[in-house]
Amino acid sequence: MNIFRLHFVLLEAVLSNFFTDVISNDPRFNSVSRVDDLGLLEPTTRELIQRVVAGAKNLGIDVMVFETYRSQARQEELFRQGATQLQKVGVHHYGLACDIVKVVNGEPSWKGDFSFLGHLAHSAGLIWGGDWGNPDITHTFIDEVHLQRCTVARQPDLFAGTWYPAKKYNPYQDEQYVMFAAVGTQKPSKT
Repeated sequence: MNIFRLHFVLLEAVLSNFFTDVISNDPRFNSVSRVDDLGLLEPTTRELIQRVVAGAKNLGIDVMVFETYRSQARQEELFRQGATQLQKVGVHHYGLACDIVKVVNGEPSWKGDFSFLGHLAHSAGLIWGGDWGNPDITHTFIDEVHLQRCTVARQPDLFAGTWYPAKKYNPYQDEQYVMFAAVGTQKPSKT
């Protein structure tokens, strides 16, 4: 493969992904309503989330996927209501995150201990909002019901549209980005 063809293939891989092909074309793209459709999770992320839900069931804990895709309009509405500290939508917008809550008496519940979710997320290769992929760092923002398939350090590239995870991507094997998150230094330069 010549260098120009390789460049085109790489550029196409960045520009064409689940977000651009599916999510941005979905009629709910600008919805202010909560979306819990597993079909709006990137396929590998969806599979890993399903493993987490099954794992919780095996532990005897009834859970539900409460929210998958989230639009910027919904994020702003949640921010205005005081339901989130973040005004700008994050990884939910790209089909790479969801919130999983307990089910108590048939209703969603955010009460109680969610450390089980952290263990299940980590074993599935997902980042848990309870420790953001690094339990050794004190975090000022905790979201125990949140799971994502993207390191915090990768988020700027995701939001800029210059990176989207490949099928086999595992955030715990993304060494330069995991190291960046662990030591709290600036993102390594691209060479």
